[in-house]
Amino acid sequence: MEGTSTVPDTSATSVTSAPPVPPTPPVPLSALLAREDLGLRHIAGPLEQDTVIHWAHTSEMADPYPYLLGGELLLTAGVHIPEAAGSGTYFDDYVSRIVAAGGAALGFGLAPVHDTVPRALVAACDTYGLPLLEVPPQTTFSGVARAVWQLMAQARLAELRRVTEAQQSLAAAAARPDPVAAVLRQLAQRVGGWAVLYGPEGAELARAGRTPQDGPVVALGALAAVVRPGPTRPGVPQGRTPPLTPTPTPTPSSATDTVGGSHLAAYALGGGRGFVLGVAAPRRDPGDHTIASVAAVLLSLLTGEQQSGSGSARSAALVRLLLGAAPEDVAPLLGGDRWTVVHARPAADGPAPDAVAASALGAALGSALIDTGGSVVRVLVPGDREPAAQKGWICGVSAAVAPHEWASADGQAARALARARATRAPLVRHGERPALADLVPPADAAAHARALLAPIAATPALTETLRTWLSLHGSWDRTAVALSVHRNTVRQRIARCAALLEADLDDADVRMELWFALRES
Repeated sequence: MEGTSTVPDTSATSVTSAPPVPPTPPVPLSALLAREDLGLRHIAGPLEQDTVIHWAHTSEMADPYPYLLGGELLLTAGVHIPEAAGSGTYFDDYVSRIVAAGGAALGFGLAPVHDTVPRALVAACDTYGLPLLEVPPQTTFSGVARAVWQLMAQARLAELRRVTEAQQSLAAAAARPDPVAAVLRQLAQRVGGWAVLYGPEGAELARAGRTPQDGPVVALGALAAVVRPGPTRPGVPQGRTPPLTPTPTPTPSSATDTVGGSHLAAYALGGGRGFVLGVAAPRRDPGDHTIASVAAVLLSLLTGEQQSGSGSARSAALVRLLLGAAPEDVAPLLGGDRWTVVHARPAADGPAPDAVAASALGAALGSALIDTGGSVVRVLVPGDREPAAQKGWICGVSAAVAPHEWASADGQAARALARARATRAPLVRHGERPALADLVPPADAAAHARALLAPIAATPALTETLRTWLSLHGSWDRTAVALSVHRNTVRQRIARCAALLEADLDDADVRMELWFALRES
């Protein structure tokens, strides 16, 4: 691998000399030559596409090497050139020293000392590969320096605008039903490359963008391992005895590399859980690191464990349930006496929501008690929180119930979700008003429901279809949408129910009695 570098994660007590803002972006030499008001002319040396200058500096010293930092456009009027310079090695020595100091280009002013650029200087610039510009008499060196700073300011403004737009688009992507995939897609688009999320074991969990060749892909996986928290190893300071306990291996927060023309970067996500963001791009533009860092922060939040209830309390509640405890006995561990069940599924047709998308939904609803099964996400929300509609999701919400009624609330949320899908509403709540069925003792109502629905009880598809069809006032189309089946299938199932129940489903009294029975089943 070529040029691997890592950036360690500094602690709060670390002292750093990094500037408070990113450095000013360099200016392409071609952009300066394109300024018609300057009239600069390229007369010697190479003019490559990637030649850039970081600032303009004026010097009339015969050896400017000690005063150059690298990347300069060095401006001179040739005051330092002796009369016999053309017959010796003066210009070779002069240009070679500029190149050795890292100078980007040389600008030679035609006034007031010289009328033309010395031929020996032109030849030396060609020999040592230093771009040479002719500065016309009407163009002052201060004017050239001002033009450089103007171009830098324009580049800086464009970079800030690009970063700002990327931050906004990444934040919007994080609010989608598939936040991880959306963030990766947006990041890949912004850097013009490939973005991938690695899990704690190094497996690819999600990817987006144009996949590079095998070499960069393998190298990016290896780079991700560099920033992933690793095992501890003994630390032995010089002249000391080995410690009894191992010391943590320092792990950088980010690392970069260049392989096969692809610029690679890996970012350790916060939380120390081992997730890593990898980015591969054909070029490394100013602002790419900032954009990728924003994506890393968002992905850290999306992959982090929600802490609305402690993990130990949830584990204890699960163990007690598995060992036979009643829901009302374990509910105090989770907090709250009343609970609401939410069933949700993505509003747009597509793949089933993954665990990260479900976690983001739970965070928005204010709960870490989440179950992802198939295409529906179930969330158990404390009763003191009012679930609201979530962008990109269709939700069904139960009534707030005590823990011993969780199973009933689960059914309420499922029916509310079916109605929300059928009516294309973002959220439907189960009604809590007293019903006529409440006047009948529960045991009697349940016995009557079992007897009435016995002919279809053995076929869940018939029971659910009848329930949905009655809840939607006998609409074939909306029932088909709610159940994700063809409308002809709904007609066939309802006809089968009518035959098995020996009932006229066009009769309002029959429908009412069946509905009451289905509510008790």
